[in-house]
Amino acid sequence: MHNWLLPEYIEDVLPAEAARLESYRRQILDLFRVHGYQYVMPPMMEYVESLLTGTGHDLDIATFKVVDQLTGRLMGLRADTTPQAARIDAHMLNHQGVSRLCYAGTVLRTKPDGLARTREPLQLGAEIYGHAGIESDIEVQRLMVKALQLLGMRTLFVDLSHVAIFASLSHMAQLGTQQERELQIALQAKDVARVQELIANLSEKSRKAFIALTQLSGGVEVLEQARDVLPDSPEIEQALHEMAAVATALATHEVSVTIDLSELRGYHYHNGMVFAAYAREYAGPIALGGRYDEVGAAFGRARPATGFSLDLRGALQALGPATLSKGILAPASGDAALAAMVDNLRAQGQVVVEALPNAVLDYSELACDRALEKVDGHWQVVAV
Repeated sequence: MHNWLLPEYIEDVLPAEAARLESYRRQILDLFRVHGYQYVMPPMMEYVESLLTGTGHDLDIATFKVVDQLTGRLMGLRADTTPQAARIDAHMLNHQGVSRLCYAGTVLRTKPDGLARTREPLQLGAEIYGHAGIESDIEVQRLMVKALQLLGMRTLFVDLSHVAIFASLSHMAQLGTQQERELQIALQAKDVARVQELIANLSEKSRKAFIALTQLSGGVEVLEQARDVLPDSPEIEQALHEMAAVATALATHEVSVTIDLSELRGYHYHNGMVFAAYAREYAGPIALGGRYDEVGAAFGRARPATGFSLDLRGALQALGPATLSKGILAPASGDAALAAMVDNLRAQGQVVVEALPNAVLDYSELACDRALEKVDGHWQVVAV
């Protein structure tokens, strides 16, 4: 066995790609900052009771678990930062008004996930706590769009759904917990045959409603179709109204909005609108988000909450191979004028690599395409 081999779906990020990731990480965090989102850095691991509370089964099986050698308690390596941000808002900050938090860091998952097919995504996200209105849903989705446009994505699609519709239909049909769970999984998988099997014993009204969910996908016109075919319910009407409001708000941001009412990702975690962003160059969702008002209850305060996150490594994969910015090689010299020029170039943001005595000078390995040379008694930057 080779000692240097890494586990499957775990990999080093080499200089060119690392530089690109870090550059975009800073730009996105700056975008969050000017919109009023405060940066937090939760720990990589916590006790599982805190890390997984309110997040459902899916995150539980995605989480690596270890035993704390100090206490004997079970700890988890975070697979998602959002629950940690909810804990910080509810328990640590204890704000009475609206909180806006953002984060950027590695998460670890037991199985490869997302566009990058990695077990170590670089997750960036933004969350709003303390506001239950549609305005906060619109704000985080607009911020998501701006973040993706910052990455160079100009043709974006935002797909909307609302878990309150399925929840309302389940309540009207008086589904048991297990039947509801299996039906949610079947709808999420777009498995119409399984859906029909699971609802065979329901009333005709309920059967028609659940089958309609499998068919209600497309443009914003789907919302009007849903009003015609779904049962009358204040919860369903409110959900359709909220999605219509978001579709109108995003229409001015170079975004196409689609609707898919069988999209029930994170049903036991989210309690309102859920959304995903797509682009033409990508085979799957680039960013995911939604409303999750009840998660903070486990930490003492059930604050309204909505937000989104993206895996930066996956989001950048369509940009092609990364290349390092080329620098300037300065010779090994004790010349004061040379040292002053090197300092001046670096102050301007230029990369200047100082050669070491008796070292092999390979411009490619040093990522330099220029050098400082003395011409007519003055140091000048010349191409090499």
